[in-house]
Amino acid sequence: MNKDSKIFVAGHNGLVGSGILNNLRSKGYHNFVLRSHNELDLTDQQAVEAFFKQERPEYVFLAAAHVGGIMANSIYRADFIYFNLQIQNNIIHNAWKYGIKKLLFLGSTCIYPRDAPQPMKEDCLLTSPLEYTNEPYAISKIAGLKMCESYNLQYGTNYIAVMPTNLYGPNDNFNLEKSHVLPALIRKAHLGKCLLNQEHEVVRADFDRYPVEGVDGKASWDAILGKLAKYGITTDHISIWGTGTPTREFLWSEDMADACVFVMEKVDFSDLKGNGNEIRNCHINIGTGKEISIKGLAELVASKIGYNGSLVFDSTKPDGTIRKLTDPSKLHNLGWHHKIELEEGIELLYNWYLKN
Repeated sequence: MNKDSKIFVAGHNGLVGSGILNNLRSKGYHNFVLRSHNELDLTDQQAVEAFFKQERPEYVFLAAAHVGGIMANSIYRADFIYFNLQIQNNIIHNAWKYGIKKLLFLGSTCIYPRDAPQPMKEDCLLTSPLEYTNEPYAISKIAGLKMCESYNLQYGTNYIAVMPTNLYGPNDNFNLEKSHVLPALIRKAHLGKCLLNQEHEVVRADFDRYPVEGVDGKASWDAILGKLAKYGITTDHISIWGTGTPTREFLWSEDMADACVFVMEKVDFSDLKGNGNEIRNCHINIGTGKEISIKGLAELVASKIGYNGSLVFDSTKPDGTIRKLTDPSKLHNLGWHHKIELEEGIELLYNWYLKN
């Protein structure tokens, strides 16, 4: 890429896409073609083709996706596989059809088997069954990865798939029903702290920013308390899904964005495919190689936010995959390492949440 290259960041308003866009701008790139969801529905095949035909971007970051935490993945299984397949198929195929120079596809480390050897190397893909709770989403991301690989092999394209670990950062999703574990814990601890301190107006302001199932800060106090209780937030404790024993790895989204731009600038498919007769597993893990238990994470979040109530783990709810740690050595060998550690990242995200 050069600084004048025409770049399409799909999903530029989301957690990852906004980070990629900011990173590109900080490096002097300026020729962007951007569309919000209201302006372009990426699941609409005809609309996506018309966009590529008209705009002819040279480089594409495919950061758009239908995402959510363990609760959302368990409930909205059809949505997760359908919307993600539609988005990927439309963008990757039209990128080839209209001759873009390079594409970066963002997946997820949930593509790896439930019982994969830890830490997970790229070559453990498709070696055993997936974790049930997020199987539809994982299958969609495996399909996207294989689509990039297959177009490269058949058509000579330069599409690279990267698989980030659990991400958190600016523009994260704090919806109590659909958010991932870290932003959910931050919001729960914040609201729990406010309840303990009887800061009712702060709770109402939070509900005004992020209504819960249609209930905003103007609702009755009983209605607000009812929604808080539904999601495990009470005057003396917050409840967390599962036993707290599973471990997870977390990567600051702006570090992830920097890794994506690094790969787009420095790495080609030819650097990844090897020389064997069967070319597979050309994707790249993006992670820290460090993990923490959900219990340890909850305690760390509570400490950083100043929440002094109890943490209650609901063992009737699913844990998800017990351990999910990436091996980022392929990316390290290519020359990139993360910068923000988890303790600093939690403070940064909580401050962002309070200001936004």
